[in-house]
Amino acid sequence: MGILEVKGVNKRFGGLQALSNVNLSVQENTVHAIIGPNGAGKSTLLNCLVGKLIPDTGSVMFDGQSVLGRKPHEINQMGISRVFQTPEIFGDLTVLENVLIPCFARRDGAFRLHAFETVSAEKEMMDKAMQMLEDVNMVSKRHMHSASMSRGDKRRLEMAMCLVQEPRLLLLDEPTAGMARADTNNTIDLLKEIKEKRDITMAIIEHDMHVVFSLADRITVLAQGTPLVEDTPENIKGHPKVREAYLGEAA
Repeated sequence: MGILEVKGVNKRFGGLQALSNVNLSVQENTVHAIIGPNGAGKSTLLNCLVGKLIPDTGSVMFDGQSVLGRKPHEINQMGISRVFQTPEIFGDLTVLENVLIPCFARRDGAFRLHAFETVSAEKEMMDKAMQMLEDVNMVSKRHMHSASMSRGDKRRLEMAMCLVQEPRLLLLDEPTAGMARADTNNTIDLLKEIKEKRDITMAIIEHDMHVVFSLADRITVLAQGTPLVEDTPENIKGHPKVREAYLGEAA
């Protein structure tokens, strides 16, 4: 059994069957990619994984607990963080201030309106934030205002904001979307480094096959809301149904 288990998930929007009997098992400490063209159901599935959407039928379990119907801060407390397609950062704050934001979150999802309770608590959180910036190679940019940074650096910053919460599962929604090839390659390297340093599981939705085949241990291919095939990257590349439906020359 995987750390993330999706069983019999169906989701309909009016006359559109967005997901049809989706079953998915993500094994702990692996990178699992979910691919498919526009309209395949990838975003709908991701929103079910983080509790944003509730399936019509079926279950989504993380480490034995259902994620369905939970609020965002409850999802975070379970150990799940999400990287959005467009980096979700606070442009008017510095890089360091952005990473410190999650440290102020209370268990009820609100934020403290005052500083840390003790000097030792402040030092602990500051050290933790600086470690996250070191992990994503952004210590030298800690005093920069994040709005002026490149998309690649904004993605690195968002990664640090997620990692400071110490997630067990990191969900990434097209993490290289809109990036130049150099930034894409840097993001691939960053994710590999994170995977090597931490006991973390990743589930990635991505269109760029270079990214998918560089990172994934397993790949699930969706077709019109239904899983077409799940296999290793090597077998996916040569799978006739996948070649015909999605990958073309990339296969």
